[in-house]
Amino acid sequence: MTVWKPEYVVTEGLARSLIEKQFPTLSPVSLYALGEGFDNTVYCVNKQFVFRFPRREIAVRLLQTEGSILPSLVPILPLPIPEPIYFGGANSDYPWSFIGYKAVKGKTVMHLTPLQRKGMTKPLAVFLRKLHSFPVSKAKKLGVPYDELDRLHIAKRKPILEEQVKQIMDLQLYDNRQVLREYILELRSCENISQETLVHGDLHIRNVVADEEGSLAGVIDWGDVHIGNRAVDLAAVYSLLLPGDRQHFYGIYGEVETQEKELARFRAVFTNTVLLLYGYDKKDTALVKLAQESLQLALAEAV
Repeated sequence: MTVWKPEYVVTEGLARSLIEKQFPTLSPVSLYALGEGFDNTVYCVNKQFVFRFPRREIAVRLLQTEGSILPSLVPILPLPIPEPIYFGGANSDYPWSFIGYKAVKGKTVMHLTPLQRKGMTKPLAVFLRKLHSFPVSKAKKLGVPYDELDRLHIAKRKPILEEQVKQIMDLQLYDNRQVLREYILELRSCENISQETLVHGDLHIRNVVADEEGSLAGVIDWGDVHIGNRAVDLAAVYSLLLPGDRQHFYGIYGEVETQEKELARFRAVFTNTVLLLYGYDKKDTALVKLAQESLQLALAEAV
């Protein structure tokens, strides 16, 4: 079973019913599907709000953590993020809680030119520098957990990555196979640097939005927010930015040890192999292409 296999899918009709019953001021509700992820089904409501409904029970607690921490981040971060406004509860029609947010303007990225990627360097660096400076003590009080999934534990995740790469090879989803094979062969476990930093936790190509010009306009999907190693978020440096712009990023963000960069690159490769298989499974050709491009960037010479 794939990790994105849903346990419960909220249809448009059910979403409309749940929202109108619990938030009558939004009636009559007009909505359309924005998409789905591993954990949530997402709808745009009344052209102003985004409602997320868990697809798996494991996502319920993640959504609750979002609802707790995001109100403290909205006023301090330099890029728009979802602002929780409506907190829905379980009832006889749906077993889990759900949340409605003020919509972040922009569209999820499906193609980026080299110039657009270059333009994201500074805003991404400033955004992550601010996020990573958030007081961990405050995040703990708001119920943000530590990394419970060992996202950067290479010894544990390398076998999973090897299996994902095997599937990619069998399906012929990636042309530059030799580079990918060499990366796997040369991948060595490195000490997971103990660090207490508030991180987004899942910062990749599907979780950023851009404006009409392709400029970075917001960061969405905070379900994996946790206290852990900042390399989890720095993975975006290796899947979003061009190799030649990475040094510029670190010049703005701040000094990062070589080992952290290696962990960030590993996270980028791991995440994009997952997204590549996910896009193939969902027959999403645009996502497949973007994941291929991002994987190619992650495999480029690290800086």
